[in-house]
Amino acid sequence: MQSFLAKHADKIAGVVSCFDRVIVRGHLPMAGPGYFSTWLYSKKIALNLQAPPEGWRNFKEMAPWFSGELKRHAKELAAAAGRPYTHLSSRGERMEDNARALAEKEGIHEGLVCVYGINETCRTFRVRYHEGGPKIAPDLRVCLVLYFYWMDREFGLMHIKLQTWLPFTVQVYVNGHEWLARKLSKEGIAFQKRDNAFLWLADAPRANRCGAGFWRRDWPKFLDRLAGRVNPLLPQDWLAGQRYYWVIDQAECSTDVLFQDRTALESLRPRLYEHAALCFSAPQVMTFLGRKYRETFQGEVTTRWHRREPGAAVKHWMKRNALKMYDKDGRVLRIETVINDPKEFFVHRCRNKQDGTQEVGWFPMSKGVANLYRYAEVCQQANARYLEALAVVDDLGVGQRELDRRCAPVLYQGRRRRALQLLHRDDQALFAGVLRGEHAVRGFRNGELSEQLFGPKPPDPQERRRQCGRVSRRISLLRAHGLIAKVPRSRRYHVTVRGQRLMSTAIHLRAKLFPRELTP
Repeated sequence: MQSFLAKHADKIAGVVSCFDRVIVRGHLPMAGPGYFSTWLYSKKIALNLQAPPEGWRNFKEMAPWFSGELKRHAKELAAAAGRPYTHLSSRGERMEDNARALAEKEGIHEGLVCVYGINETCRTFRVRYHEGGPKIAPDLRVCLVLYFYWMDREFGLMHIKLQTWLPFTVQVYVNGHEWLARKLSKEGIAFQKRDNAFLWLADAPRANRCGAGFWRRDWPKFLDRLAGRVNPLLPQDWLAGQRYYWVIDQAECSTDVLFQDRTALESLRPRLYEHAALCFSAPQVMTFLGRKYRETFQGEVTTRWHRREPGAAVKHWMKRNALKMYDKDGRVLRIETVINDPKEFFVHRCRNKQDGTQEVGWFPMSKGVANLYRYAEVCQQANARYLEALAVVDDLGVGQRELDRRCAPVLYQGRRRRALQLLHRDDQALFAGVLRGEHAVRGFRNGELSEQLFGPKPPDPQERRRQCGRVSRRISLLRAHGLIAKVPRSRRYHVTVRGQRLMSTAIHLRAKLFPRELTP
């Protein structure tokens, strides 16, 4: 993203990257129907609702009892801390905002803030009757869910969500910006923060180094401690020997570009939104996310541009993962990557093969919290590629001397090259091809440019060679005029600063000014 930062260096006060919202979910081993049936048998809980054997308990009675125990513990925990327990009739109330307001009002800096109870649809089990007798089957049903809002010493306001119906799934929500603010205060780095964004940082590079500490910790140990606070059944015989397996349900990582004032961002933001919504198609979005577009791709890539203020934003979705661009407080441009399905990305790890051996390589990423570091790498790289592709925006304006040079023949490698025809449709197609978003990230090759100009490769080998020659002559023409340059020790080319300005201006003139100004 250095091109974007260098271009707008006089307007930018700093850049900070960190996690934003992170949702972690904990599953007990009993979450699977097979294991759950075994667990019921080991605890002597019968599925036969008519007459359980002597010494056995009835599942129909035990399931509500477990739920009552968790609810009773939540009320006792709130009463011991002097905090309220409230049962909500619907999700209409903003629980986090109410909890934050209560913490500010009561001056709570650490400890329990409040507990909410609400009925929600959850994944649980139900007894199904078959010819062979009753069996456990997964099901969706409405049950009581408890929200524990906690003011943590490191993470600030966070919540722990506990499902009171079997299998007692836990969800933990933390905010990376809250964590980073407390880390900066501890390190003595001054900052100005509003809502969920930093407006000013005294030392942005040092703040970015501090942000790496978010994923460099023993997450399972920390999460187990949280689960032990809200689930009293863990130390008891009912769940003896069982531990939660923690997975990342959703992770958002943002790169915030801090502008010096609102005017600087206000004048640039509409053009950034327009360029992202109109110019970043499926191949570009997939390139930003580290994927290569292929015709065999099974999925959907969409872009949505919300133009209404406040809340204007551009959102790109690749299946269940997303890239977003929006502003915070009119002074911060935020590029944010959201990962809901990590299997679309790869991590370097060891995996067990069917023959019992192990293999080390790049394999699809799982949701385990051990991969949080890789989440950070993928998101920050995607954000950086996105900003790099936005460097061409607002790159208009060419002097008369520069225009005269490009509209005249030049000598290159001892041969005469023709003048550029800046408004001709053939040269316009060539400019649009090399200025594509994915090429701003990793450059382009002859074959990639050929597909954009002439479509898929022809089956005839001789025709492919002729097509490759035509593209090579066009690349040589752009190199002769200094619009592109070769990437050292590779067969790729990248657009120069002069090329970005000249070709962007030419496309702008033909696509926008001519239809509006000259069409009768």
